[in-house]
Amino acid sequence: MDNDDIIATLNHLIQTCKDGEEGFRVCAADISDPQLKTLFVGRAETCANAARELQEQVVALGGDPETAGTLSETLHRRWTDIKAALIGMDDEEILGECERGEDVAVNSYRNALRDDLPPTLRSMVERQYKGAMRNHDQVKALRDQFRTAKNITRH
Repeated sequence: MDNDDIIATLNHLIQTCKDGEEGFRVCAADISDPQLKTLFVGRAETCANAARELQEQVVALGGDPETAGTLSETLHRRWTDIKAALIGMDDEEILGECERGEDVAVNSYRNALRDDLPPTLRSMVERQYKGAMRNHDQVKALRDQFRTAKNITRH
């Protein structure tokens, strides 16, 4: 893998992290549960830190690091905002949207790990991938809890 390919892979992960940061901030703003708000603000900061770490590596490789998320995620977030404003989303639905965002993050990291990254970068990407997996699994478990509680109260 040449330097430009490595930079491109890292820049894609930066965009993924920026998308995650913004997605968690949107979820924190929209969710009603105060503990989840705190959790999501913390996860947003974790994503921001991961992006900064990747940006430092791109600079070290002589590249120009990405500074924003992807257009498709920006459009998805705007649609989510509109949907929430028009019909209102409950906490379960917000968690579902958050989980979808984490699905994208996990896939981005899996794709990056298929590349032939230098060992030090591979180690960093693997560590961040594990963090994305933890985020995904926790959000999914929370969504499932809210779904179960909602179903119980309906019956």
